[in-house]
Amino acid sequence: MITSLPNLLTVSRILVIPALIASFYVSSPLGNWIALGLFAAAGVTDWLDGHLARSRNEVSGLGRFLDPVADKLLVAATILMLVHVGRIDDWTILPAVLILCREIMVSGLREYLAELRVGMPVSRLAKWKTGVQMLAIGFLIVGDAGWQVIPVIEIGVAGLWLAAILTMCTGYDYLRLGLRHMTAPAPPTPAPDQDTQPETGLAQIRRTGTDDT
Repeated sequence: MITSLPNLLTVSRILVIPALIASFYVSSPLGNWIALGLFAAAGVTDWLDGHLARSRNEVSGLGRFLDPVADKLLVAATILMLVHVGRIDDWTILPAVLILCREIMVSGLREYLAELRVGMPVSRLAKWKTGVQMLAIGFLIVGDAGWQVIPVIEIGVAGLWLAAILTMCTGYDYLRLGLRHMTAPAPPTPAPDQDTQPETGLAQIRRTGTDDT
């Protein structure tokens, strides 16, 4: 049900995106910290909704659909806004593009495998990728508003590159799983049972022993 607590937390992660985008237009440093607070809160709900769904036995098809969609919308919107404000630029755009392309590819694979009723479980490496990615984005959101003694942007950029490397590794694993099912030979179509086929024409005439002609 949409009104279950886990699903409401997932929906809140989608609803917070407009406020997160608006915070990028608030002057620094206030806007940076507002954006970080919203992003961090959304990240907490990403863990909390799954934990509550399992502990309360409220795992649902709607939740399984909404959870990855909410994650991808949140990450994509934040990365695009970081590009807009110039905290992701030059060569740093490359890992951002890799991350976004991987998310699109995995979404397509999940949809294809769902039609085959094949699950695509999240690997441990993918969880590490998500953690590194969220931390890197968090550092980039803070940007110049962070403490001067800490190279905040540099840490964020390094984390984004690391997340991109993990993204390629996990993306390859998911693609290999998908290709295994895409290239598998189709199961043979069972031949119709000849014993159950209706008799027509001459065969029926011979069985009944009558000929109207």
